Amino acid sequence: MNSMKKMKIGIATIIVLVLGISINLNAQPDPPPDPSTGDPVGGGAPIGSGLFILVGLGAAYGGKKIYDIRKEKLEE
Repeated sequence: MNSMKKMKIGIATIIVLVLGISINLNAQPDPPPDPSTGDPVGGGAPIGSGLFILVGLGAAYGGKKIYDIRKEKLEE
């Protein structure tokens, strides 16, 4: 691996770490729960199923891109 590529990877790693830490530090605290029900503000809605849909769509998109790249290489 040449030194330029190592430097680019190092810079990218530092940027990701700095942004990750700064986002965490700027986060606001959670609001207090609703006193009448005890539920968090917003109703405590689950996000699990929506997350699985997004991950599934991302995997399908990535699979399609890989399929297209392999198909293009075989045609050459």
